[in-house]
Amino acid sequence: MKFYSKLFFILLTTAFLVSCGNADDDVNFNLNTGALGMGIPVNDCLDLEQSNLILSIQEQFTSLPGKVSILFKVSDLQGNPVAGLQADQFTIYEQGRNDDCFNTISASESFARISSNSQVFTSNTILVLDLSNSVLSSSLDELKSASVSFINNVMPQETNESFRMAIYWFDGEDKLHLLNPITSNRAELTQAVDAIDTDISDDPSTDLYGAVIKSTDIAAELLNSSTEDDKIGAASVVIFTDGTDQASRYTEEAAQQKVDQAAANISFFTIGLGSEIDEQVLSNLGKTFSVFASDKNELENTFNDISIRISESANSFYLFEYCSPKRDGSGENNLAIQVINQNGQGAVQTSFNATGFEAGCE
Repeated sequence: MKFYSKLFFILLTTAFLVSCGNADDDVNFNLNTGALGMGIPVNDCLDLEQSNLILSIQEQFTSLPGKVSILFKVSDLQGNPVAGLQADQFTIYEQGRNDDCFNTISASESFARISSNSQVFTSNTILVLDLSNSVLSSSLDELKSASVSFINNVMPQETNESFRMAIYWFDGEDKLHLLNPITSNRAELTQAVDAIDTDISDDPSTDLYGAVIKSTDIAAELLNSSTEDDKIGAASVVIFTDGTDQASRYTEEAAQQKVDQAAANISFFTIGLGSEIDEQVLSNLGKTFSVFASDKNELENTFNDISIRISESANSFYLFEYCSPKRDGSGENNLAIQVINQNGQGAVQTSFNATGFEAGCE
């Protein structure tokens, strides 16, 4: 397999995507940079087919009596996240010190599975809503319906600590108002949105740039807290507005600088409504992706567009675990993981130490 030449193409593709101003770069969730993260190209002795998928290893660890755990992100060659993979789509190969090449490890005998990644990964979403007078007086019902749909798309029906969301709102005050604190409870978020009424705001102006600056700071704080204990975290800031900044407390340059200097694993999305928005400004602030609705009846579709992108990115992180047949004394062993779906295949190589490994892993 000519994997090294394909890897060169992947790196070129990645560089091109990063250079595009409003490209869908939400794949930058990973903290381990490089096409394969902590992994390396698979040895040519396996003679795998040309790669169409990229497996980027984010973290790996072992636990006795013999379990190997790998957290990685799967994307295609264009950087689009690949979600929904199942354990039976993965093949495990191991190479010990007595092996000339890799041997296939039975998925059933090794109890291979996709496990909940809540122990090592957290996806934080911050939904920021413009509740200035123009929204409250003309499109509140549509905004509430679109926001509930967004919540249902991003948050799993069953509470999962890997997925968390907070909701804030802004008007003309120099304050980002908290509607609901960070939570993994989808029903709690929905109830908070349902409770919004036309009396919520006392300032009819719009402090858009202040909302961008403050929500970015909140995203950074959430990442700091969610990446404690060696966890990997990502954050998405989603800002909705139906107009331009009117409060003029902060400059466009200050807001843009805050976005541009944010951590690589914070993604920025903007949603604009109506004819009074500045699409170029919102596109720049929503550097990951921006969508625009010409009228309030299109709001739900635009919110859904963003929510699908966030959900797919978060669900393209997999914690793959299996019980290795290697035993104590075998030392350092090579490991290759291959995934196959309808669009092709991809693989990545790493290694693990089997010190202390024995029977009894399930």
